[in-house]
Amino acid sequence: MQVHHILKSKATDAVVTVKSGTSIADVAKILTEKRIGTVVVSNDDEIALGILSERDIVRELANRGATCLSDAAETYMTEKLVTCSRNDDADHILAQMTEGRFRHMPVVEDGKLVGLITIGDVVKARLTELAMERNALEGMIMGH
Repeated sequence: MQVHHILKSKATDAVVTVKSGTSIADVAKILTEKRIGTVVVSNDDEIALGILSERDIVRELANRGATCLSDAAETYMTEKLVTCSRNDDADHILAQMTEGRFRHMPVVEDGKLVGLITIGDVVKARLTELAMERNALEGMIMGH
């Protein structure tokens, strides 16, 4: 299965982005309102500058306290992005996420942000694929 299959199966393909100067407090509000775990930092909604997760915010709260809430998103975002393309293999992406211990991966084509997949998206797609394979094998065994 490829990344584009996963993107098609998602309820929405919209990527939530924030500008680099957005305060951490505002990012936290967006994460809460949208019930998501990460935002992509982009000043034009096309070029991903970084990614900022709940974990990044909680870690900084633990280190610096509430004073970090007025800092800009770019201060704590992960700049070294691991990205994928629509044609990448989902199993490879799952291995990268597991090995790198991150849960969100921007999908980029021609340098532009086209989607975001989560480890949950990949696992769900893989489980669906395994269920279909199981049903096909059971059908073969039962002679259907």
